[in-house]
Amino acid sequence: MDDREEKTLGFEDRLELVSELTGRIESGALPLEDAVKEYERGMKMLAELDAELGDMNRRVTVLRNGTETETADADL
Repeated sequence: MDDREEKTLGFEDRLELVSELTGRIESGALPLEDAVKEYERGMKMLAELDAELGDMNRRVTVLRNGTETETADADL
């Protein structure tokens, strides 16, 4: 699966994919070079998921507070 295909997956599916990557790395069955590549891939995906989760959190805060101004002030 390439990056474009991964980005079409939902949040939960991508999180599950990271879990699968982790399992493959932890199994010790991968050659070192492949394990490092999978690690890099997983870390990139986790960073993207973290950013997406932050965006969702801001959206929920806006909906809860009713204004974006309060959210911007909270980030300071």
